[in-house]
Amino acid sequence: MRILMIRHGDPDYEHDSLTEAGKKEAELLAEIAEDLQMGDCFVSPLGRAQETASYSLKKLNRSAKTLDWLQEFPAKLDVNGSEKFQKIYPDTKKKDGIYMPRIIWDMMPSYFLTHPEYTDRQAWRDSEVAKNSDIVPLYDKVTASLDELLFGYGYVRDGMLYRVERANTDTVTFFCHFGLSCVLLSHLMNVSPFALWHGTVLAPTSVTEVITEEREKGIAMFRAQRIGDVHHLLAGGRKPSFSARFCETYNNMEQRH
Repeated sequence: MRILMIRHGDPDYEHDSLTEAGKKEAELLAEIAEDLQMGDCFVSPLGRAQETASYSLKKLNRSAKTLDWLQEFPAKLDVNGSEKFQKIYPDTKKKDGIYMPRIIWDMMPSYFLTHPEYTDRQAWRDSEVAKNSDIVPLYDKVTASLDELLFGYGYVRDGMLYRVERANTDTVTFFCHFGLSCVLLSHLMNVSPFALWHGTVLAPTSVTEVITEEREKGIAMFRAQRIGDVHHLLAGGRKPSFSARFCETYNNMEQRH
């Protein structure tokens, strides 16, 4: 079996849509849609993912099913009342003098890299951030939804592996988001989501491909064949949008800090 995870194009987060650059990226993705052999397509309910998918779906003359759990991973942290959390997430926005709920994965490297529990497959669940946010129940809800879908294709989660009840070479394609893709990958690969949130870059309209390997009859594992592939953008003469990244050097204030 094969899973494609495609991030939305360059986003206009304020309007939950694509920028002009994002539309160009989605057009270039559509040019390779047939070659990707997308199989059954599923899409996040959010506008930027829906708009991205529409270009490829129109090219293929097909539709996609919207799944609520493919929305951007919604776990949030309240940093009000905690000077420590305010330092770990220094760019948290305020409204009327109150810190707004903060996505949980953009913590400062000086904290993340000195707290090894965040990269441990199980220990992240008992981490300080996990205990003060809704990450664990939301993670379990999303991954249970993924396993329910895979069950329909003949792959049954059993501990850290999948039992194969119907071996196949089907493909499913998810048009979704960076944070959500890292959650799905972490579950399929049995690693901490924090390791992927901090250790990977999935540029807008990038393609991530995961395939099953059944080296023992009836037992499958998922293995990433490519992560964040943007060859369609490069072939079209476009640099990947920087919205996937932070500043390459601290003094470059034109890049995202």
